[in-house]
Amino acid sequence: MSNTLLTQDTGKVRTLTFNRPEKKNAFTHAMYEAATEALRQADADPAIHVVVLTGAGGVFTSGNDIGDFVEHPVTGEDSAVFRFLRTLVDLAKPLVAVVDGPAVGIGTTMLLHCDYVLASDRARFAMPFINLALCPEGASSVLLPRQAGMALASELLLFGEPFDAETALRARIINRVVPAAQLAEVTAERTQALAAKPLGALQVTKSLLRDSMRSEVNGTLRREGAEFVKRLHSDEAREALMAFMNRKK
Repeated sequence: MSNTLLTQDTGKVRTLTFNRPEKKNAFTHAMYEAATEALRQADADPAIHVVVLTGAGGVFTSGNDIGDFVEHPVTGEDSAVFRFLRTLVDLAKPLVAVVDGPAVGIGTTMLLHCDYVLASDRARFAMPFINLALCPEGASSVLLPRQAGMALASELLLFGEPFDAETALRARIINRVVPAAQLAEVTAERTQALAAKPLGALQVTKSLLRDSMRSEVNGTLRREGAEFVKRLHSDEAREALMAFMNRKK
């Protein structure tokens, strides 16, 4: 794998680590492609029972690298980011996320496709799509209201403001908040406990939990994707993205 995505096996657990700490693990086109391939490989490997997503350097991911995003614009369903999202939806094995520090944009919405999410007490979340004149992605417009309730989902998506781990817990985006100093220990205990279960039973149970909404999720991914591409070509989005890049400089 690319050095921006590290892979490590511990027993039956495969951990994929986003590894661009100097850029707060911001996703590039190449990282989406690497992560998609790594997820598919883990899903096909009979020795692996559980897949874990995490980030290096005390950051989960700051979302899209805006410079790279402008250079490799999303053009449709075959774009790297949408292939990554569909792979998350289709993954047969349990998917765990371990969040320390910021989880921005797709860093938050990808958690909605995970089966178990641990977060440190210093984790921070945001879905700032509206601040960039964009729209929700990752099927968050259907999954978040279902999990958080319409009132809280509307607040988080319409304001696009950062929120803490306790709010993420209340929104049911995450399962558990852990003191940062204990995150590695709890992660090891929980993932090994999950990996010790019979693989066939894990996969069937996940399928039964998620299959009833798979068609709705995939349909929402397509609708959000089409609107996202339209928004990217709007004057509002061009102005907002340029302003963001100028602030970064």
